[in-house]
Amino acid sequence: MEHAVQLRDVTKRYGRGPRPVLALDRVSADIPVGSFTAVMGPSGSGKSTFLHCAAGLDRVSSGEVRLGSTYVSRLGEASLTRLRRQRLGFVFQAFNLVPSLNVEQNIVLPLRLGRRKASRDWLPYVVEQVGLGDRLKHMPSELSGGQQQRVAIARALITRPEVIFADEPTGALDPGTAHSVLALLRRAATDLHQTVVMVTHDPHAAAYTDSALFLAQGRMVSSLASPTADRVSSLMTGLRRGAGCCG
Repeated sequence: MEHAVQLRDVTKRYGRGPRPVLALDRVSADIPVGSFTAVMGPSGSGKSTFLHCAAGLDRVSSGEVRLGSTYVSRLGEASLTRLRRQRLGFVFQAFNLVPSLNVEQNIVLPLRLGRRKASRDWLPYVVEQVGLGDRLKHMPSELSGGQQQRVAIARALITRPEVIFADEPTGALDPGTAHSVLALLRRAATDLHQTVVMVTHDPHAAAYTDSALFLAQGRMVSSLASPTADRVSSLMTGLRRGAGCCG
């Protein structure tokens, strides 16, 4: 099976001295090409650190991270910047749209930064997929939260990245809007053959994915294929009890 992202014995420590924080402890994972994967765990389990290390946003302390055949963990800063700009897409809870740019300008911003142009067919196709055809000239302040997140997803798709990393993309949305955003990410994997890696705490969000990976206290402790909300909830309850936390 071809893998879009691979982590091998990844450890991440924050801080120096006698008591550094061990955020990831020898974590290994394989993310298949074209899959939709959830990364889950109790608060403080290391799931956001997992995403940041996998995406080259943060340096690993030891171990290896690969994007396709590229060893991300061995790249210098300039090469990492190019990799993130050209080969990855990002969707965050806070949308991170540029308020002075309209919808269309926000969507194509990664292309402009990389001095590239969208193909004649791709931009209209992406806009159609996210349902923003009648909003292209609107400013972010004129959009609902769900519409702003759709802009962020379109911006992530526009470069045709190898992987989209999404960090709690529905955390600021109401349940109905969250459903439409998750369905859009599901279509990105199914219809566009896009690899999506999503950090979430929500069992209902995980039910949209092909598989879920579970972290606890910085370690990979379990996984589920074809996760359901009930199975995820049950497993998460056990992990919270084991970690001595409640959220």
